Amino acid sequence: MMDFAKRWVGAVVDWRRLVSVRYLPRYVSDWLAFRRCAGSWSVAVADSYPCLTDQLPTTPFDPHYFYQGNWLARRLAEAKPRQHIDIGSSVLTVGVLSAHVPTIFVDYRPLVVRQSGLSCVAADINRLPFADRSVASLSCLHVIEHIGLGRYGDPINADGARLAAEELQRLVDQGGTLYLSTPIGRERVCFNAHRVFAPPTILSWFSQLQLKNFSFVSDDGKLHEDVSPALVPELDYGCGFFEFCR
Repeated sequence: MMDFAKRWVGAVVDWRRLVSVRYLPRYVSDWLAFRRCAGSWSVAVADSYPCLTDQLPTTPFDPHYFYQGNWLARRLAEAKPRQHIDIGSSVLTVGVLSAHVPTIFVDYRPLVVRQSGLSCVAADINRLPFADRSVASLSCLHVIEHIGLGRYGDPINADGARLAAEELQRLVDQGGTLYLSTPIGRERVCFNAHRVFAPPTILSWFSQLQLKNFSFVSDDGKLHEDVSPALVPELDYGCGFFEFCR
């Protein structure tokens, strides 16, 4: 019940801003100390820009997104595809990948940028503008769990995730590879944020492809590489990395 309350209150209230109030005395102390030694630098109150919660013992990061981008980049560096197509993954990851391999990025909400090596296309993941078995290198990271929940303005469809999986599978060419990530653990719908899947569900949806490699991030944020999906322990909200080939 506590987690439920946090999710609903957090939808309209930024907890971090509320908690950060306790760091105001430290901010004032640091500001006064800097002003005393600022010399010719202007230190006007009107220009102040309080960042109250960044003094941490280690650099914070999202394990799902850090490890999945790292995982994909390393595999593409090894595979060296002539072209790569990504469906809806992190734009930060896609931007970096496009520096090394020509990339087509497809998203329901089109990315409006101009960048060498990167082409951006607007499309629905359930109606992708590519022919059957026409893509040699394809990725879709932390995406299919959202499809059909309306979060990003896409149509409500309870079967959206499975249909997205079918569409991705349709594109993979003979000898081609699909790099997929999605939340894994206790299977459920967290409307309208995302779904969480049991690994066997994902495997059943991509039955036309072969699983070449599987890794996962556990609930404690640790990466477990090159393991069998059957060995994944009970998780609440982990992330599975599936490398499929045809």
